[in-house]
Amino acid sequence: MVLEHNLRSNFVFAPPEDSPAAWQASLETFRTALERSFPDAFLEINTSSLRDVPVLDFEIEVEQGVFVTGTAAMPTPDYAHVTIIDVTAHTAALFAQWLRDSYVPSPASVRSISSFAMENGDETPWPLPATGDSTQIEAALRSYLATTGGE
Repeated sequence: MVLEHNLRSNFVFAPPEDSPAAWQASLETFRTALERSFPDAFLEINTSSLRDVPVLDFEIEVEQGVFVTGTAAMPTPDYAHVTIIDVTAHTAALFAQWLRDSYVPSPASVRSISSFAMENGDETPWPLPATGDSTQIEAALRSYLATTGGE
């Protein structure tokens, strides 16, 4: 199946299921990491309407003219996830590489799922490649979406 390059989905990134505290994340450390890597980032603390916990809403420019909007929920060190909204596999790969290489403590500690996969009945998160650049991550994302009926 050929996947369209402009297919858009939401992606959720989280620590491994068997090690939910792997990131030792907090909104403060995530905010600091975003500010360091993306000095022009829009960052705003809000309260999640779903769980009544603080979240960090953000918008960053991951490459010239390519923006990612998302929300990070990290209410405790053993619970964290970052959702990016309405992005292509290319854009998701740029963000995923940053998250893996610049924020989480171990490159093997990121798993992901897309709203597209979930809409097609696949609710199984898959591990983000622990190595490789954004092009290789994008290829993995495209392969993942193709197996769920997307590309």
